[in-house]
Amino acid sequence: MVGVHDGDTITVYAGNNEPQIIVRLAGIDAPELKQAYGNAAKVALSDMVFGKPVELQQTSRDRYGRTVATVIVDGVTEVNPAMVRAGMAWHYKAYSKDAALAQAEQEARAAKRGLWRDGSPVPPWEFRKKPKKG
Repeated sequence: MVGVHDGDTITVYAGNNEPQIIVRLAGIDAPELKQAYGNAAKVALSDMVFGKPVELQQTSRDRYGRTVATVIVDGVTEVNPAMVRAGMAWHYKAYSKDAALAQAEQEARAAKRGLWRDGSPVPPWEFRKKPKKG
């Protein structure tokens, strides 16, 4: 069982009274929920993983204690590059040198898929730096 927080974070329930695992998808950064395409990215990720068995290929843990991993659905589909290829996330170059993710982003940009339909989408790492209102 998988729960979806946003376009790059899921919760995996292993069952058998095992603790749930919060997973940050390795090498990608999806728009924040309050950003353009934020909800679309969450829906796209949900369509790929919700209610499906997933395999995790852990790469590390982040500063929040989350498992950072490549997520595989049905033993075949790598979700991380699929999200980038669909234009629902950026290749997070600050944390990843993955050539497949770089290629997926180039394909999405060239085809103007998802967030690349906008002339100059704001990367989430820049969006997070903006002062909060309120």
